[in-house]
Amino acid sequence: MITDIIGFILVGVLLTVCLWALYNVPILASGVKDFRKKRQKPHKKSVKEELLPSFSIVVPVKNEESVIDRLLTSLSTLNYPLNKREIIIVEDGSTDKTNDICMNYAKEHANVKILHKNLSNGKPSALNFGLAHAKGDLVAIFDADNVPAHDALLAVIEYFEDPKVAAVQGRTASINPKENMLTQFISYEEAVWCEAYLRGKDVLNLFVHLKGSCQFIRRNILQQLQGFDEAVLSEDMEISARLIENDYKIRYASDVVAFQESPSNLKTLFKQRTRWFRGTMEVAFKYGRLMTKLNRINFDAETTLFGPFILIASLAPYLAAFWAFSTFWSLDMAWRLVVQFGMLTTTLTMLICGLALIYVSKPRKVRSLLWLPFVYCYWSLQAFIALYAMILIVLRRPRVWTKTDKKGVVANSALVLN
Repeated sequence: MITDIIGFILVGVLLTVCLWALYNVPILASGVKDFRKKRQKPHKKSVKEELLPSFSIVVPVKNEESVIDRLLTSLSTLNYPLNKREIIIVEDGSTDKTNDICMNYAKEHANVKILHKNLSNGKPSALNFGLAHAKGDLVAIFDADNVPAHDALLAVIEYFEDPKVAAVQGRTASINPKENMLTQFISYEEAVWCEAYLRGKDVLNLFVHLKGSCQFIRRNILQQLQGFDEAVLSEDMEISARLIENDYKIRYASDVVAFQESPSNLKTLFKQRTRWFRGTMEVAFKYGRLMTKLNRINFDAETTLFGPFILIASLAPYLAAFWAFSTFWSLDMAWRLVVQFGMLTTTLTMLICGLALIYVSKPRKVRSLLWLPFVYCYWSLQAFIALYAMILIVLRRPRVWTKTDKKGVVANSALVLN
């Protein structure tokens, strides 16, 4: 009897994973299809300087001496009127040379503000501290390891010409994909996530979420929503859900690009993804109320937020194999049908991801498909990290903001950026 109940539960869990994967297939396919179109953007309209929106570029920093100079240099060369942008560096209690580098930079650039926080308690708090001093029409947020493209600000203002758009997420690309195999995996993941998944959501007018860097939000709306939630670990997901709850629109902009450093070792990746997954799962619970006002965007938002739980549920086949081995449970017809359904949805998903890899790699090579088995193993690793994050929630472990360590490594990108 117990064996049957557990078997029934495992079938239900795996079926849920299959349905979630099947739901995302058309999203990924739409993203790949849109990428293939290579639509030529209309010629950028010439806008008088006085009519351009102003930007407040907010950068929270803490112990970033290896990367901050690179970011400051790129910000100083942005193709945008100097009197229309201010740079706000929120120095969050660094113990290295970060503060000295920022102060020296501020001496040479009049539009730079260096703000010091007495209490260091995470990125959301630092962002709110910077927001309180911001004066721009639009708030641009970059992490310390970012290197935004020269035309990032000019490109993004076109999206804000639509008054319904409250926020825009730019494309983030790995700056060190060739450092080792792990950074290669992450660079592929980032490329597929942005250029297939988020692009597909944008095309289908679904829930586009912000990613924490290379993101842009109208300042008046951000202030209206009282800034970022300082009690969460994924402030980007939380503000995305709050924007959607208040009927604001978020766009994805593939032509607004910023490079960033990918974790180069498992320890750094584990810490980063644990925080991401735990934060996203807690936001999923918090905004479960979106389902009470059901529409396709709210439904898609909850489906996205429950992604880490689906990752965990994808471990069901391993549990089933263990259970069958230890209890001599015979796999019945229902289980076999669900497994076959799972193989079909997984194959479809992997094929679409493979097509995305081909199109976002430069030069484009079919042999990029050979990475798929390794990418699948990488995603399985993330499922165990998500499980660990859920255990932390169940055990009610304190939320601790852990920054991702950066080394300032640059290894040539192989991604298409046009």
